[in-house]
Amino acid sequence: MTLKLFETSAPHPEPSSLTAFAENALDRDSEHRDETSVAKALSIDGAHLFAFAGEKLLLKHDGQILDPLFAKYELAGLEPDWDNAVLLGYRKSGEPRLAVPVGVSVDDLASQYKATDMRALWREHLFEGEILGEAAQAASLIRWNSDNLFCGRCGSPSESHIGGYKRICTVCQHMIFPRTDPVVIMLVVDEARGLCLLGRSHHFAPGMYSCLAGFVEPGETIENAVRRETLEESAIVTGRIRYHASQPWPMPHSLMIGCYAEAKSTDIRIDDAELEDCRWFTPEETLAMLDRTDASGNTSPPKGAIAHRLMRDWIEWQR
Repeated sequence: MTLKLFETSAPHPEPSSLTAFAENALDRDSEHRDETSVAKALSIDGAHLFAFAGEKLLLKHDGQILDPLFAKYELAGLEPDWDNAVLLGYRKSGEPRLAVPVGVSVDDLASQYKATDMRALWREHLFEGEILGEAAQAASLIRWNSDNLFCGRCGSPSESHIGGYKRICTVCQHMIFPRTDPVVIMLVVDEARGLCLLGRSHHFAPGMYSCLAGFVEPGETIENAVRRETLEESAIVTGRIRYHASQPWPMPHSLMIGCYAEAKSTDIRIDDAELEDCRWFTPEETLAMLDRTDASGNTSPPKGAIAHRLMRDWIEWQR
């Protein structure tokens, strides 16, 4: 008996773990966060911090080795803002991991520092594994806190609480908590013809095709968001939706929700405002893009991107 794509499990036990930024084994100890969490963590020998100048992660470098982790004493000349430090969690060794914004600007950094962003951290393979996931958590929380220094209700200053996971207005006491923006990203599959639907946005690198994607709107299920975005961008009607994997995306604080969508129609009508092109691809064409061997020069998102995972797992499942 041959199982169909929407009637079987994924080709990997947990495909989310194969995406960039997903490896983060910190014990967040969220149920015990309180007003002393940051101070307690900083008092522990071996505590290390990620430092951010604006949205840029600071790296120490000596010309050979890049290091994103600072001991507290190493931050003295960088003007750390301890009032807005964030406790990320604890490693299995008990070592605390924190993040802190610093006052020094990127332009004024000494030569032993390098500033980078999350996209470059991944695309340039500066770090991999758990350290990349920890940095993603740090970047998202530092950005959320910096975006909410003032109350959205009355405009008064807000203060950080419980280790950076809550902000309270100093006047009206309005409370806010870290946001995560859900984004659906889907590989639409025509099982009868053995094809998948890929598009290219106007800002993509030349020749790159990827899965369609869009934000989940208020009051909308994941499945309906997949159907709506696919219909709006390509005019393809979809039926069954199968969740496959997710990926933290710290640009600045999204969660990519990867799904497969069952195509119920085949005629494409492109939304020119959203896409430059959209077409059906065979497994062979898709694999050639993934492996960068397509004679046409077409490519896919790089390894680590959830779109890459959706495309490759569709091919691997068929094998």
